[in-house]
Amino acid sequence: MLNPITNALTIDLEDYYMVSAFESVVRKEHWRKHESRIERNTHRVLDILDDADGDHGVKATFFCLGWVGERYPHLIREIERRGHEIASHGYDHQLVYCMTPEQFRQDVLISKQILEDASGKEVIGYRAPSYSITEKSLWALEILGEEGYRYDSSIFPIHHDRYGIPTAPRFPFLVRLNGQVGEGTAVPADFGQMPPWNADRVDVRDGAIVEYPISTVRMMGVNVPISGGGYMRLFPYGWIRQGLSKINYVEKQPFVFYLHPWEFDPEQPRMANISVLSRFRHYINLSGTAGKLRRLLSDFTFSSMREVIGLQ
Repeated sequence: MLNPITNALTIDLEDYYMVSAFESVVRKEHWRKHESRIERNTHRVLDILDDADGDHGVKATFFCLGWVGERYPHLIREIERRGHEIASHGYDHQLVYCMTPEQFRQDVLISKQILEDASGKEVIGYRAPSYSITEKSLWALEILGEEGYRYDSSIFPIHHDRYGIPTAPRFPFLVRLNGQVGEGTAVPADFGQMPPWNADRVDVRDGAIVEYPISTVRMMGVNVPISGGGYMRLFPYGWIRQGLSKINYVEKQPFVFYLHPWEFDPEQPRMANISVLSRFRHYINLSGTAGKLRRLLSDFTFSSMREVIGLQ
């Protein structure tokens, strides 16, 4: 049974060898040496979305690397042609907290231009690689607003060894921008003072940006991640469905769900010389991703991030 609340379905468009967990063994200058599987895997995702919800299909937001858009502009055009939103995932998966503000500005400018040129549509959304807008890189939200982005979906309100702001709100909120950006500059860290987002009351083009955090479920006073990626592959589907239903039916909020095309590819090459933890996180239950997504699309209602936020 479809849920009356429309949730945001998002796909982070990157190939299997581009993930942050492999950066110690796969240098960016060697990316071209690896077998590319991004086209076939992206088409797997697109076909599943087309087949969902009868004749209408399900629309999603694809957060795309500029590097991918530069080399596969036809893939970006195909995603857009099938009715999905194109948004930015940065240029080459550089972590935000490893860049200076000026480096980040150039990164989001270049990726935005590449993706707009390929798709023919304005790009207004951004998601940081590996959710790397953290407490030490909140200045990035100012730059996104200055460069024409109207929403961000990078903050993950959990404890994690690589990302996360556990004190951040769990649901969309409005970040008001003050126009002051520099090393160490931050949007106010007191998230409790930030107003909830309301598209009917605030023009987000005028000194503000919507932050749409990665969804979590609250359990025993802790935010538990369940809304995609390795968490979806790790946990039983029934448990995921229960948690997402709580967000929709009890808390009356939409959730955001995320996946990567490489998660639909159990035959992908295995990387050597990676840690046991990285191997576990990346390869666990890849064969079950497609089936879980089909069940998810049957149980919940989805659309693009842009539509869910109301930025038409």
